[in-house]
Amino acid sequence: MLYGADYNPDQWPEEVWDDDVRLMREAGVNIVSLGIFAWSRIQPSEEVWDFAWLDRVIDKLHAGGIGVNLATATASPPPWVSARYPETLPADESGASYWPGSRQHFAPSSPTYRRLAGELVRRIAERYVDHPAVVMWHVGNEFGCHLWYDYSDAARDAYRSWLRARYGSIAELNDAWGTSFWSQRYGGFDEIFPPRLAPYSHNPSSMLDFRRFTSDMLLECYLMEREILLAAGATQPISTNFMGPFKPADYAKWAPFMDVIADDCYPDPTNPHRVRDAAFQRDLVRSLKPGVPWLLWEQATDAVNWRPANPGKRAGVLAAETAQSIARGADGIMFFQWRQSRAGSEKFHSAMLPHAGTGTRVWREVTELGARLAALPELPPPGRDARVALVFDWENWWSVEERDHPVQIDYLALVLEWYGALHARGLMVDVVAPERVGGEYDLVVAPVLSLLRDEGAAALTRFVEGGGTLLTGPFTDVVDAHDQFRAGGFLTQLGPVLGLRFEDFGALGGPSTGGTGVGAQGSPGRAGDGETVEVVLDTDSFRGRLVAEVVHPVGAAVVATFADGRSAGAPALTRHAFGSGEAWYVATMPDAAGLERVVALVAEASGVRPVVENLPPGVEAARRGDLVTLVNHGDHEVEVVVEGRDAETGAVVGRRLLAPHQVLFALAPADTVRRVGAAGRPAHAAGEASLVVR
Repeated sequence: MLYGADYNPDQWPEEVWDDDVRLMREAGVNIVSLGIFAWSRIQPSEEVWDFAWLDRVIDKLHAGGIGVNLATATASPPPWVSARYPETLPADESGASYWPGSRQHFAPSSPTYRRLAGELVRRIAERYVDHPAVVMWHVGNEFGCHLWYDYSDAARDAYRSWLRARYGSIAELNDAWGTSFWSQRYGGFDEIFPPRLAPYSHNPSSMLDFRRFTSDMLLECYLMEREILLAAGATQPISTNFMGPFKPADYAKWAPFMDVIADDCYPDPTNPHRVRDAAFQRDLVRSLKPGVPWLLWEQATDAVNWRPANPGKRAGVLAAETAQSIARGADGIMFFQWRQSRAGSEKFHSAMLPHAGTGTRVWREVTELGARLAALPELPPPGRDARVALVFDWENWWSVEERDHPVQIDYLALVLEWYGALHARGLMVDVVAPERVGGEYDLVVAPVLSLLRDEGAAALTRFVEGGGTLLTGPFTDVVDAHDQFRAGGFLTQLGPVLGLRFEDFGALGGPSTGGTGVGAQGSPGRAGDGETVEVVLDTDSFRGRLVAEVVHPVGAAVVATFADGRSAGAPALTRHAFGSGEAWYVATMPDAAGLERVVALVAEASGVRPVVENLPPGVEAARRGDLVTLVNHGDHEVEVVVEGRDAETGAVVGRRLLAPHQVLFALAPADTVRRVGAAGRPAHAAGEASLVVR
């Protein structure tokens, strides 16, 4: 298990470096990410290079038995770069430059930036590629984190080249974008600009392509640096740090070029859905490279500094969040950062070694966690433990949140709600693109899958035909890969699978979602108050929001109906046998109770079972091969009786009390029996339940 942090010795006098290494050993640190923002120290001017200090740091770390995840240092150009080469600066929608003084102040498509960054990477690689301390390469840092889109002249020129390569001719582009609308027809690629500030809505097809282009430009920067490292003879793993569901970068397209997936995750302590959202992020990054452990490169030991309010973590939460990562596939746990900064924008951000020193709760928890991780046996790789897939697709995200739709949709917020219903049932979930759906799953949930590519529709069809259970809707199978309607209207690809014909979206009035989404380090958008409709399911009912679609069964059985509104009496939930499987469609966005009810109904029909049956509220269970992890995220003590061995001590577990935020790692093959019950609190005093781990 890798354990460590970002290390920025260039921010500190050399006298503290030996102390850093000593304390790292005390904390159990065995790896650091080094030099992420050190470009100005390595190259103080274009003609001057200084590696002597970095040589000394790397040698000290190596002597202390600490590996180095060596950064390429390209994430933040020094002031001399923009002063001498202003063409490297990015621009906003109005064409105004973003200036230095912060970080990521470079245009990803700028040839000059790429030339200068490439020379930096080449020199670092040639100097350290064979150093025994260097065990991994950290390319750039959080690509696009603070600069989602660039509208500069460099982006303009690169965008035109990208479009030429994609379409070949301007006639093909005009057809794909539907430019006859609003007299937008182009006579040549040189007439096209990035979607800069305009009086009203941009062409949605052009917006989709610009987002594809942006993700590709960031990826090109990574690939350029990767190729330089490989050309220098690098044999160590090469990666960069993802940020979970980060909208501007389509990580599903990036993943094949990562030797190992690395991720940064900062759950918000004030978010009531913190556990759910963090679990989703960890499942997402695990699913990007199936069967390969991933690395948590950044998390916070305590408080961050960049939210409106930044409370610290409660005692024990650090270990609980770390356990959630390990349970869902992580083989490395790292932090931002080792020593808390004394200056700069992040000086209030917590670290492994806080300003208050080693006599602190943070230091105590950090060292205890290091010892605990060191005691773990070699962990099984994250296998095919999930029988449920949640479809999540970046291009659909970009399309569905564009303007001028029947309703405003916060795609990620809705996906998180669907994931939450699965997570609450204790189901292991992979998060995949529609094209990756296959027979290894029993149940696939595909919410708000508006942009559905031909290959994705074919994969979903094969899945159901082969015996799987699909749950989808609403606002699904609406547009093609160019964000255009297909001939024949909506549900043209999945209609036969669902046994439905689509007539109308039935948009409901009032605000629908918060529209804020979730960024690399943000909180989810939350559903707002708006018009709702009643859905009757058996003897129960729930409320639906966003839409009350008008669909007509063509073979599908009606399971629930709308009870009021314009769609009163129409199907709200349908079920259709197709091939050896079946497909369910819900024609509205259920409220929390409805989500729970629908997911329970479909999960039972599909036969999928949770990792552990009947867990007490607040207890999370995940399976990773033979490793079963139980985390008590609740505020009350619970009792567990586990027929397995403690992964940390090797002892038979038997009866165990889990305090709030306490973690149990148990080694137990699938299908062994466990009992988990609550103890000591009336709210959980339902008695001891017999559980089966699957």
